[in-house]
Amino acid sequence: MKKGVFITFEGGDGCGKSTQAGLLAGALKKKGYQIVRTREPGGSLFCEHLRKLLLDPDHKVFPLAELMLYEASRAGHTAEVIRPALEKGKVVICERYSDATVAYQGYGRGLNMKDLRLIDRVATGGLKPDVTLYMKFPSGNSLRRIKRKKDRLELEKASFHKRVEEGYRHICERNKKRVKVVDAAGTQKQVHERILRIVEKCLKK
Repeated sequence: MKKGVFITFEGGDGCGKSTQAGLLAGALKKKGYQIVRTREPGGSLFCEHLRKLLLDPDHKVFPLAELMLYEASRAGHTAEVIRPALEKGKVVICERYSDATVAYQGYGRGLNMKDLRLIDRVATGGLKPDVTLYMKFPSGNSLRRIKRKKDRLELEKASFHKRVEEGYRHICERNKKRVKVVDAAGTQKQVHERILRIVEKCLKK
């Protein structure tokens, strides 16, 4: 590859992003690709501290402050981790990126979308994924799959998660070239094979 490839996973909480990101990373490593696997919020030492703060269920965060913290994390993550890896020709596999902010803070929280997109564009420097894998799984069902203690966003009301789901639906409809919808139901192997077929096509371009 002459340049790196930026792959993101999106979807509601509990849809299997982390599991499938790990499986994809392993499969591509076996094929000889250099892989950087990361996540948002997080990805660097400072951004992981922001992650703990943002997802701590003991904190109540004002929506605009929440947006700013997510974007602060994304700015650092993009500059410190994602762009350097792409410049070295690596494949970056990231759990959540800008689409998550549109879905959660835009549709979920109801923040002004024009302002949100402007702030995000500043934080990312205009960087967009080459391909986004949206893990489609009904929010109510996916949340029941979470066995660990739920974080602050996972504990939100069902109405919030429905708005987030609707947000992702609009994102998928408006970005069909970049966003590929993956049926997240079935065994881990079945879902992995669906994802691998999509990604292999992207890597051949």
